[in-house]
Amino acid sequence: MIMASFELIAASETVNAIGAFVGGLFIAGALVWAVRLGISVRSKELPPPRPEEQPRLPDGGAVHEEREIREPDEVPRAADESERLMPYNMHAAGTKHAADQHRKRWVPGSSGSFGGGGPGKT
Repeated sequence: MIMASFELIAASETVNAIGAFVGGLFIAGALVWAVRLGISVRSKELPPPRPEEQPRLPDGGAVHEEREIREPDEVPRAADESERLMPYNMHAAGTKHAADQHRKRWVPGSSGSFGGGGPGKT
């Protein structure tokens, strides 16, 4: 009786070892297949651009940013109440170039940060 149980335990260990080996072979085969698929896909891609195809700076040098003060652009009013505003009646952007381009600075004595403890706007 004891010998039969030992044989069953030994047989199940053998089956487990064979199952693990077959599973490992399957995973290794799947990895090899994935690498070969990746190599074939990459070989079909376009090559990287050559140095003469790379972007170049314009002759005038780098483009510099421009600062301007913008103000809200109001929605145009219809001439009469029955007229509908169409998309082509609207302006392209929600803001427009401000007439006053002077940057407003902080004035001492005016309001500070919230909870700053100052006297507020006087």
